[in-house]
Amino acid sequence: MTLVLVLAVSTMSFAQKNEIKAIEKALKISNFANAKSAVSAAEALMGNMDDKMKAKFYFLKAKALYANGAGTDKDVDMAIATLGELKNHESSIGKLRYTEQANKMKTEIYNSFLQKANEAFNNKNLAVASKAYENIYKISPKDTVYLYNAALLAAQNNDYETSLKHFVKLKNLGFTGIKMNYVATNKESGGEEFFPNEANRDFAIKTLKTHVKPENRMEESKRANIVKNIAFIYVSQGNNEKALAAIKDARDEFPDDNSLVLTEASVQIKVGNNERAFKLFKEALKREPNNPDLNYNVGITAMEVKQYDVAKTAFAQALSLKPDYANAALNLSFLEVDKGNAMNDEMNSLGNSAADNKRYDELRSQKSELFKTGAEILEKFISNNQNMKNADIYNQLANIYSALGETEKYKSNKEKAKQIEAGN
Repeated sequence: MTLVLVLAVSTMSFAQKNEIKAIEKALKISNFANAKSAVSAAEALMGNMDDKMKAKFYFLKAKALYANGAGTDKDVDMAIATLGELKNHESSIGKLRYTEQANKMKTEIYNSFLQKANEAFNNKNLAVASKAYENIYKISPKDTVYLYNAALLAAQNNDYETSLKHFVKLKNLGFTGIKMNYVATNKESGGEEFFPNEANRDFAIKTLKTHVKPENRMEESKRANIVKNIAFIYVSQGNNEKALAAIKDARDEFPDDNSLVLTEASVQIKVGNNERAFKLFKEALKREPNNPDLNYNVGITAMEVKQYDVAKTAFAQALSLKPDYANAALNLSFLEVDKGNAMNDEMNSLGNSAADNKRYDELRSQKSELFKTGAEILEKFISNNQNMKNADIYNQLANIYSALGETEKYKSNKEKAKQIEAGN
């Protein structure tokens, strides 16, 4: 019985060595398909491997899966995980036979993914860039900013499931992205450049003398932006309760962050709660009264809740703060035209009596005056923005002049709109 057991163990050990050698042989000639097959065969024998052989197996498995950068995304994920297993295994047994080689391999993978991510980003291949940044984070979990990059690019690529997964992880990790940036101006190009640390920048300035104007700039926290993205993704998925809960958490954490107030207002609009959105926009406007976009948003939501006087004031303020704000001018004009169109119901309900005819003429005159006011707003806007090319402005003027019966002005503005739409 003892002889049988010894023979069995010897046979098992011989099989393990053969499979390990098969992996090595395939890797030596870069036959990664055969190497992966040999890995699968050896994996079945792992339970009987000694610590030394197990460490070697982990290292070879990682190399086979990575395939010198040619491995699939799934294989590379497994390769990175295997290198982690190798490191943990050798730390537990106190013998770092392959850890140094594994670290070199991780550095190689890290650099290859960084290059891949940057090239893909420059070529606007957002999916590839996002996955590459995610892999960089997996290799080096301390570099959380790369997971943030992966989340942003996934969102831009409309891959909201992946983006949400990353953003939620970042939120749970407490990631802020706050860091010091070391900046200096390149003498030759005149452009600003960022350095990984203060020592590198000082070397470029004091020793190489290639840079001037050193600056230290603190990066702003990205945490509020993370929560906003989580909220908007939940909204896009129709999960409004989770969206509003995410914003509430953020506002509790950042009570003075006006952008979060605006984010909640935007979500409230998407869920149809215009009254709440209007209050939030007004709350935000108290903090930033000279923000043209904020004034404009107050105007839009005020129109939705039929607060037309508030809307008119807000659009006028937006236009005074930003004289080329075409949409503010358009909406100011729309308000006047809508007031005129609101008289149509009463005009159409009138009969043919002398009193009715008199009232009809009064209403028609008031409507014309409102239409003229709407046209004057746009004409003044054009006068103040001579190089403006906005077809909507001219189309709106054409519509107003058509209603007023001013044919020549209608034709002139319609033609200008056509030329802009044609790219002239």
